[in-house]
Amino acid sequence: MKRIAEGEVQKAAERFIDYMRLERGCSENTAKAYISDLKIWFAYCKENGRDPLDINADAVSRFLILMQTEGRKKSTVQRAGAMLRSFAGFLQYDGVTENMPHLAPLPSRTKTLPQIMTEGEIQRIINACEDGTPLGKRDRAVIELAYGAGMRATEICSVRLRDLDATNGIIYTRGKGGKERTIPYVGTLRRNIEEYIHTYRPMLDKHGEEWLFLSKSGKALSRETLWVLLHKRGLAAGVPASRLHPHVLRHTFATHLLRGGMDQRTLQMILGHSSIMTTEKYTHMDTELRDSYDKYHPRAKYKH
Repeated sequence: MKRIAEGEVQKAAERFIDYMRLERGCSENTAKAYISDLKIWFAYCKENGRDPLDINADAVSRFLILMQTEGRKKSTVQRAGAMLRSFAGFLQYDGVTENMPHLAPLPSRTKTLPQIMTEGEIQRIINACEDGTPLGKRDRAVIELAYGAGMRATEICSVRLRDLDATNGIIYTRGKGGKERTIPYVGTLRRNIEEYIHTYRPMLDKHGEEWLFLSKSGKALSRETLWVLLHKRGLAAGVPASRLHPHVLRHTFATHLLRGGMDQRTLQMILGHSSIMTTEKYTHMDTELRDSYDKYHPRAKYKH
């Protein structure tokens, strides 16, 4: 078995936790729990001479059984299984491994509705960016791109100026697994990005950078800075902190398009999903949200 340097393992773990915090929007408590679970997994692999980045069904099964025999709570074992599933998916996403392993399904848990913003909340966040500064214009362009094009945080931070075809209103990007795809950006989104590029970005570009979005220091925008700016503008707009994550903007984009009548296949192409089943979750999400509205809203029965 190929030996992986301990430093490489630690760096992969750190990138995974950053990914879960900044792109998947997990809470700080969940992040801390995942760090604890990772340490247990790494110790198990070291003791058994395994590569901790080689996550397969047999190894995960043995690991979880060991946790059970040690008397750990069922919820703790289930969380560790969920962490390893997410870690395996991240390693593929990050290019460390080539294929996602086929892991046994976890026991079902109580479903909770995903976080989605309203159109009014989106507009309030955008309005909160209008402070007349280059950073405010950058923040507005970032948020409008996340919501108006459904791009992931990593994709937004990786856009270069040459990736934009302003004539046709197209952005060329690489999604999960390095897959290339084109994303349309039109209307108000396009106008605001062009305004940012031509009027405000030059005020931030201190080093002749190629990236579309720049930090205050003139370097490429990081995922952490993207999360911070969304959090700052969202709180100023009165939006709950639990919804202030880049992936919530992407979920909102998809849900709003489905409500507007877009078919699933077109949405699948825009989001860059390799499987239609991944896209279908937004249909289920929208149905559940509507069912909850019908059940709890006092005027729902009068809507027809």
